[in-house]
Amino acid sequence: MIIGPKYKICKRLGSAIFEKCQTQKYTLAQDSAPAKGGRGGGKRPGNMSEFKRQLTEKQKMRFSYGISEKQLSRYVRESMEGTGDPAKKLVDRLESRLDNVVYRLGLAKTRRLARQMVSHGHITVDGRKLTIPSFEVTSGMAVSVREGSRISPLFASLKEQLATQTTPSWLMFDVSTLTGKKHAEPQSQGSSDYLFDPIQVLQFYSR
Repeated sequence: MIIGPKYKICKRLGSAIFEKCQTQKYTLAQDSAPAKGGRGGGKRPGNMSEFKRQLTEKQKMRFSYGISEKQLSRYVRESMEGTGDPAKKLVDRLESRLDNVVYRLGLAKTRRLARQMVSHGHITVDGRKLTIPSFEVTSGMAVSVREGSRISPLFASLKEQLATQTTPSWLMFDVSTLTGKKHAEPQSQGSSDYLFDPIQVLQFYSR
């Protein structure tokens, strides 16, 4: 998915949604940037409209998980069907994507790299190679690095990297076998856990 210059997107959305924007270099650049509306001219920032706020949150969610507009709109539609909290159902579906589970397990430093690992056939689910990043991992499924891929440079320093990795409570991981398992639904404590507000996203699509 082509998304454009990441620094500009982070600045426009006011959120470090990409790993590239979660660096000291980016923070220093933002701190030293001249403020708009001063003597140098420029537009004075006004109050954000409700539509723009919802659109911004939607873009944050989409870019965070690296999904297309079509995919997100489908996830939103599915989350609003049936019973239950649609905001939680939406976030749970996104968190249960195979590429995101690979990322959350610490097998990849970024979701983008996790998506590539899956697409290139390095990951198995319940012993079967899968190349679909959007595949939904359900409770009890085991996610592993494929046996033939463990000698790949991608995983050369993985065990050292995992020593400092904190696995979410809804996942379990065995470093010795490079296998993780989803044993519960993603535990969300609300929108503060994420860089976006799922309720605003739902409101955007309900317009």
